[in-house]
Amino acid sequence: FSADRTTEIGQLISSYLGREKNLEDHTIHLLFSANRWEHVPMMKEKLHQGITVVVDRYAFSGVAFTSAKGNFCLDWCKQPDVGLPKPDLILFLQLSPEEAAERGNFGRERYETSSFQEKVLQSFYCLMEDKTLNWKTVNASKSIEDLHREIKSIAEETMQEVQNKPLGELWK
Repeated sequence: FSADRTTEIGQLISSYLGREKNLEDHTIHLLFSANRWEHVPMMKEKLHQGITVVVDRYAFSGVAFTSAKGNFCLDWCKQPDVGLPKPDLILFLQLSPEEAAERGNFGRERYETSSFQEKVLQSFYCLMEDKTLNWKTVNASKSIEDLHREIKSIAEETMQEVQNKPLGELWK
């Protein structure tokens, strides 16, 4: 869930990520979570209408980034997001830190350093051990066309599997 930078909370997050503002680590983690919660009513409404919702990053990214800072345990990081709508599928686009650094704009925002990204990756691996969630890892070093084809196929398959399933809650 890349923060929605249009809300007041989102604007605060944006100024933090752009290094214009410094915020204490607990504070920024909770702001990211609050930004996700701002969208829950709209997400639930869309889901109840039968609309598929695709979210970039969501709670897992926030947990991985904050826990990678070293002075936070995974459980504390997950708590603010307990009860969010549970995704039917979580796609982890795997790309080495070296390949990521070669892509455009890497390094502009806070946390975009290879050493920190390696710690984030380790946190993601810990999160993937949760077998109550449907994690799928995709090799993101492919061409955009091949990557799109694979993601579309996995998404369509998942949509078929879960079409009559009730909406779950994250980490409950």
